[in-house]
Amino acid sequence: MLQNTPYQIYAIGDQGITLDYGGEMNELLNKKIFQLYTLLKKWQPEAILDIIPAYHSISLIYDLIKVKKLAGTITAYQFLEMKLREIEAQLIGDITVLVNRTKEIPVCYDVSLAPDLDELAKMHQLSHEEIIEIHIQQTYRVYMIGFMPGFAYMGTVDDRIASPRKSNPRLQVPAGSVGIAGTQTGIYPFISPGGWQIIGQTPLVLFDANKENPTLLEPGDQVRFHKISLEEFHHLKNKMD
Repeated sequence: MLQNTPYQIYAIGDQGITLDYGGEMNELLNKKIFQLYTLLKKWQPEAILDIIPAYHSISLIYDLIKVKKLAGTITAYQFLEMKLREIEAQLIGDITVLVNRTKEIPVCYDVSLAPDLDELAKMHQLSHEEIIEIHIQQTYRVYMIGFMPGFAYMGTVDDRIASPRKSNPRLQVPAGSVGIAGTQTGIYPFISPGGWQIIGQTPLVLFDANKENPTLLEPGDQVRFHKISLEEFHHLKNKMD
């Protein structure tokens, strides 16, 4: 339980404001952020253009002119700071009541789709199968979406396979690639440069702008990976294309 957690509120540019609890990646603190996110979404007026949750902070991007109309005699920033404090004070103490979605993600760990599996096996003195088994044993929390649309930062990776980012990032990582960076795991939604250690690939589409809810994964989701064969991977990928 994280009651009365200290926080800071500060400006980000001239049309943004952040409430930040500080600290490290922490599941209970992240749950508090998403409780706050839920309350802010319920309140969100037209003047608030976006609400962005992260590991231990939440930011509002706003239309300065429209917020000023709501603010009356005080500044837009003062109005939003007051509103953030007011809504933060409404948070309930027992954040364990929050319900999360659970998503199952199929992953093919075949070496043809896992260019860093050999390197990680040597680094951790484990076999390919041991790395895979350790990776799929965990249930991961989506802490935030960032870097690019649909990229979910998930934790926490077992210490036995936690691995640093590559010192020389790749210029091109295939869409669907599943990687490890530190104690986090994530999936690249698009072809892009990247420095995460790639240990497999999912055939699922992580981001589809044509859908009402374009991201497959959302902050607060619980994710479990399960292993599929190369044949199953190509079969599922052909169905997605």
